[in-house]
Amino acid sequence: MIRRILALPAGRFALAFLVFIAILAFAGPALAPYDPLLGTPEVLAHPSAVHWLGTDYLGRDVLSRILAGAPISVFGAVQVAVIALFAGAIPGILSVYLGRVFEWLTLRFVDTLIALPFLVFAVAATALLGNGIPQAMLTVGILVSPLFYRVSRAATLSVAKSQYVEAAILSGARTGWIVRTHVWSKVLPPIAIATANTLGVGFVIVSSLTFLGIGIQPPAPSWGGVLASDLGYLTQRPYAPIFTTVLIMLSVWAFNLLADVIRDVAGESGRTLLTERDAARSRRIRRAHDRKNPPASASADALVGRTSS
Repeated sequence: MIRRILALPAGRFALAFLVFIAILAFAGPALAPYDPLLGTPEVLAHPSAVHWLGTDYLGRDVLSRILAGAPISVFGAVQVAVIALFAGAIPGILSVYLGRVFEWLTLRFVDTLIALPFLVFAVAATALLGNGIPQAMLTVGILVSPLFYRVSRAATLSVAKSQYVEAAILSGARTGWIVRTHVWSKVLPPIAIATANTLGVGFVIVSSLTFLGIGIQPPAPSWGGVLASDLGYLTQRPYAPIFTTVLIMLSVWAFNLLADVIRDVAGESGRTLLTERDAARSRRIRRAHDRKNPPASASADALVGRTSS
């Protein structure tokens, strides 16, 4: 699947930008030119050669705070996706095979999660468990898990009625073996699409919670926290929120673009597109080769023509 994604320009662009975001997540604090917590007398300074993105209301370098806040924002979104994946996909697959009681219980639990007010429940859970990123992401991941439950359950139901799966069940194969051998490969593409979409949603959720001061203790930097501090001083620096907003928007857009590419390459239309691209590339290579190395008959005809003239 990775080769198919890289075969499309949109897939290469999305992966390249996400690699850039991953580098910021791992090396952002080390790349920060200044201490993100250190204030200076240069309060609300405009961008300059010393402070490329200016300073905030406490004189802290904005670029350093964005780089230092990358791990919290990126890894928070990853935590949301991973928790939602395990809390939703595994019960969704097993609900098809573990009987009606387990199916009924999981369906009612998922309906309950969908009915809960998202932001209110997240705030209440962090107040109960503590104001930290792990606690907040655990709550958010469980609230997002119904997406994975529905996707994995629908994909599993479409595979469970296949003749080869029914034959495996009649032959006495265990549920775990059936899931690993027959079901997982069919369910993986929809889950990959849901994971990419959830990572984008996770970015928005983490930024929103940290914007409200949930999940992080000031003055620790985060992209949502930087955006919140910039919005309080629009009169002095009206352009300040643009830097963080564009970074968050591009990250979410890259994940959504990756989800679209995965959906394309996993479906019949994507395979047709890749086949047509390969055929067109082969025709171009063949024409270029024919121009450089004309057939022997064409060379002989050209030679006869020059001789007769």
